[in-house]
Amino acid sequence: MVFKRRTPRTYYQAVSHSLYPKGGWRRAARYVLHRLRRLPDPAHKISRGIACGVFVCFTPFFGLHFVIAAGLAWLINGNLMAALLSTFFGNPLTFPFIAAVSMELGSWMLGKPPIPLPFVVSAFSDAAVELWRNMIAIFTTDATHWDGLLRFYDRVFLPYLVGGILPGSATAIAFYFLSNPLLSAYQKARVARLKKKFARKREKVISRRMEAVEAEGLSAPGSDRKAAE
Repeated sequence: MVFKRRTPRTYYQAVSHSLYPKGGWRRAARYVLHRLRRLPDPAHKISRGIACGVFVCFTPFFGLHFVIAAGLAWLINGNLMAALLSTFFGNPLTFPFIAAVSMELGSWMLGKPPIPLPFVVSAFSDAAVELWRNMIAIFTTDATHWDGLLRFYDRVFLPYLVGGILPGSATAIAFYFLSNPLLSAYQKARVARLKKKFARKREKVISRRMEAVEAEGLSAPGSDRKAAE
């Protein structure tokens, strides 16, 4: 395959690179910003995609952020690639803050006792393991157990989901209004640079053609006699 790695990554490398990119978070952020700036759509459409990607980071649908961000961008006519790239906003550096705010606000809105952040992380991992076991049990003779998942939904998932709507919406709107003028200014400046570059190339081509015509005129038979007359 063309894009296949020559040396496959080990499981440890895949996990470590997901927590800390190979080139560092600064390089990863610069790459995302560069890709967002070079997208061909208008600035407002790219900003809509950015808002969708940022909003999805405040939801507890881990593993489905790409799909949900693309779906939201499609619904509001936003740029799909911008939505996918903007899910980078949810990373190991920001997720603790996002989870803490969402859980605290959601527990308060639903009238439930707050849950410490370490318990939230372990609850998601335990729920994923139990869900996988129940899916396997469907095709075997093992019994399925849904009590743990129901408790997880009531104590963690639902507060996280409800509490993430307000801060997610506010952050997404802020990113939209911040990115839209910046992208618009960048696109206008880039178009101006391309026009100047094209004009310089055009001038060079015209000057070369004029020089070639003059050289042909001077080298033509009888050109010296005509010039002397």
